[in-house]
Amino acid sequence: MNLDLTEENFTLFAIKHYDNPACKGIAEFNDDLKRFRYLKRLFNKYTAGKDLKERLILNHLVVIYNLFGADAATKMLFFKVEREFWPQLKTFLVFLNYMPIGPISSQGIVIEGYEIPIDETVAEALGKI
Repeated sequence: MNLDLTEENFTLFAIKHYDNPACKGIAEFNDDLKRFRYLKRLFNKYTAGKDLKERLILNHLVVIYNLFGADAATKMLFFKVEREFWPQLKTFLVFLNYMPIGPISSQGIVIEGYEIPIDETVAEALGKI
């Protein structure tokens, strides 16, 4: 599905790609969507100088990829996470081997993955795991 994500169609896109056979209702789906907000909050705290909670971020990312699949999850993450946090996001995705090789289209721009820098502090923390 080569669809440009917007706030209006994000939920529909998420529903289409959601794969959780144990889901018992819309409340559980909404709880899973909150993981995107939690990631943004964790990245924001890290850039504000607080501790990096790399294991918690990894946990949220693994759950998101398990629920939505690799292609959809990547598209949703780059849409929901602000561009200023893309270096941290990319570093985690490279660590998990989920970073796409080709261009990334999100938030009205197309950027090659190699143009997003790696966050060295995050990479060092992930290297200790």
